Amino acid sequence: MKPKKFWYFWHIYLLELLTVLLLIGVTAALRPSALWGVLPLSLLLIAWTAYRFIRQRQDIYYYLNALSEKINLGQAGKHLFSLPIAALLVSDADEIMWYNDRFREEVTPKEDLYGMSMRHITYTPVEKFRDYPGHVIPYNDHFYKVYAVSAQVDGHGFDLYLFSDVTELQTVYNRYYASRPVIMEILVDSYDEIMKNIKESERSRILGEINTLLEKYVNSAHGFMRVLDQDRYLAIIEKQYFDEMAERRFPILNESKNIITSERISVTLSMGTSYIGETLEDNERYARQALEMSLGRGGDQIAVKTSDGFRFYGGVSQGIEKRTKVKSRILASAMLELIKNSSNVLIMGHRFADLDAIGSAIGMAKACKPYTAKVNIVVERNKCLARNLIERQEELDGYSMFVDSEKGLELLRRDTLLFIMDTHSPHLLECEELYRRSSKVVVIDHHRRMVDCVDDAVIFYHEPYTSSASEMVTELVQYIGEKVKLEPHDAEALLAGIMLDTKDFVMKTGVRTFEAAAYLKKLGANTIEVKKLFSGSMEEYIGRSKLVAKAEIYRRCALVFNDEPIDQMRLVAPQAADELLHINGVDASFVLYQIDHQVCINARSMGSINVQVIMEDLGGGGHQTMAAAQINNAAMDGVRRLLIKSIDEHVSPQEIETKAKEK
Repeated sequence: MKPKKFWYFWHIYLLELLTVLLLIGVTAALRPSALWGVLPLSLLLIAWTAYRFIRQRQDIYYYLNALSEKINLGQAGKHLFSLPIAALLVSDADEIMWYNDRFREEVTPKEDLYGMSMRHITYTPVEKFRDYPGHVIPYNDHFYKVYAVSAQVDGHGFDLYLFSDVTELQTVYNRYYASRPVIMEILVDSYDEIMKNIKESERSRILGEINTLLEKYVNSAHGFMRVLDQDRYLAIIEKQYFDEMAERRFPILNESKNIITSERISVTLSMGTSYIGETLEDNERYARQALEMSLGRGGDQIAVKTSDGFRFYGGVSQGIEKRTKVKSRILASAMLELIKNSSNVLIMGHRFADLDAIGSAIGMAKACKPYTAKVNIVVERNKCLARNLIERQEELDGYSMFVDSEKGLELLRRDTLLFIMDTHSPHLLECEELYRRSSKVVVIDHHRRMVDCVDDAVIFYHEPYTSSASEMVTELVQYIGEKVKLEPHDAEALLAGIMLDTKDFVMKTGVRTFEAAAYLKKLGANTIEVKKLFSGSMEEYIGRSKLVAKAEIYRRCALVFNDEPIDQMRLVAPQAADELLHINGVDASFVLYQIDHQVCINARSMGSINVQVIMEDLGGGGHQTMAAAQINNAAMDGVRRLLIKSIDEHVSPQEIETKAKEK
C-alpha cells in the first residue's frame, strides 16, 4: 500500500495533464491555425509536470535513504517503508513528512498525518526522546515507547521516530504502581495532655471515637489498621486510594477536631507516610521519619516521604502546649556537662538576627559564664536587626561578648561547644562554616521543623509548641545550675525576645510562656525598658507607612510588592507585615522587597493560614505565624507569580468563605 499523500499529489498532476489535453483538443476544434502555437507550450507543460512528480518521489526516497545511512541501519535501512516497527519522519520545521505502513496500520489507522505538526501526537520535545531513549507517551488509548534519531541531509534536519506499542506492559505497570502499599504511621497529638484530667468514662469515649474515625477512614480506602499503642496506629492502604486522599488534602485532619474533650480540647492527628521504599521494611522506616518530621513541625499534619524530601499537608492548628518541664530539666543537666567539658563556648543565631535570636543568645551566654570564662556570641552587626539590644548589653555589662564570624572561626577549638539559637537550618546560620567545622553542637529552636536541618547535633532541643527561643532558654537557666544569676538587663533581653515572637503576648502564648515572663519579671526585668528596644526612628515609621499603603488584598492575604528604596528595609518590612494584620479581613500578610538581585519576603499570620508552608514553597521557612524567604537572582514579577500560586494551593476559596461567615 503506497503512502496516501503520493496518490493525492498524483491526482493533482493527472488533473493538470487532463486540463492541458483538453486545451489542445478545444484549440484544434475551434481554431486549428492556433494549434501549432499552443502545442509546443502544452508539451513543455506536460513534460515539466511529469518531471516534478518523478523528482518529488526521488527526493523523498533520497532523503529516507540518506537518513537510514546516518542511523547505521545498513542495507536494510534503505527500505524504511518495510521497517518491521512503526516509523515516523519529522522535518526540522516540526512537520510530519512521512510514515511507514506499519505506523499507519498500528498507530493512526483512521488519520492522515502528512503535513501536520508532531505536537498532534505529543508535546514532548525531541530532546527528551534523544536524552531518554524509550520514553513512553500515550496516544489514542495506547502507550508507545518512542526512540528518536536525528540526521542532516543537504542542510535540512530530520528526526526519525520509532514507535513500539507497550500498552499491555504499561497497563500492568500502572496497575502495579497503583497497588503499591503505602505505610501510614498515625499518632494522636499530645495524648497525655489530652487525657490527663478527664474521667475514665470520657477517656473511653474519646478513644472509641478516635478508633472509629480511623477505622472508617482506612476502610474507605480498602486498607487495614492495627493499634500499636494507646496513642499510635499503623495502617496500610494502596497508593491509588492514598492519591485520592492527598487530592482531597486528607479531610481526616479536620474531622478529628470534631472530637472534643470536656475541657474543650480538640483532638488532632499527626501522620507519617511512605511508599517509595523498595521493601515494606524501608517504607515503615521512612514513615517513622516522616512522623518525626510532622511532630517536629508542630503536629496536626501529614508528612509524606518523597524521593527528594517531604511533602506536607495540614498544620494549621496551634497545637497543645506541653505543660511538663521534665524535658527541660534533663536537657539542662546534659548541657551543663557539655559546658564543663568544653574549653570555650560559642553561641550563634540566624542571619539578620532579631531580638529573639540575640536575647536567647545573651541568656544562654550568661548561663554558661559561671562554668567557663570563655563565652562569645557570633553576630554580624551590620546585618543585625537588634543592634540596639547589643549596644545596650555592652554598655550595661561593661564588656563585650559579641564577635564577628571571622573572629568566631579563630576562637573555634577541637573541644569548643557551639550553641545554635532560634534556627535549625544550616543555610540560615550567621556563619555556616563555623557550624560545619564544629564537633560539638547544641540546637535550641522553636520553629517548625524544616526538611533541611542540623542532623548531627549532640543535643537537639526542639519545641515547636513554645513561643520563642527566649522562652526555652528562660526555662533552661532555671535548671542549669545554682551558680547562674541573671542581671535585670539580661532578663530584659530574654523578655524582649518573648514579646517579639508573641507580638506582645497575643500570639502563640501558653501557660509556660507566662510562667517564663513571670520568672524574668521576678529577676527585675522592666517592661518599659523592654518596650524601648522596639522603638524606631521617624524614618522607619515613614517607611513602614509607605509599605502599608501599598497593600492589596488577595484571598484574605495582604500583599505588598515594593520596588522603591526605603531606609532600614530589613527592619521596616517585618514591622509593616505585623501592622497589616490589624486590618479587617486580613488573616495573613506578605511584604516583598528587592535588594540587589535578591527578593526578600516577610510573612505574618494570625494563625488560620500557615505562612510557613507558603514560604517553604519559595525556598524559605519559619513558623506557622511568622516566616520569611529570600530568593536569589530573581525578579519581583516572577516571585509575585510564585507567591500567588502558593497561596492558591494552600488557601482554598471554601476556607475563605467559611472564615468570612464565622466573622
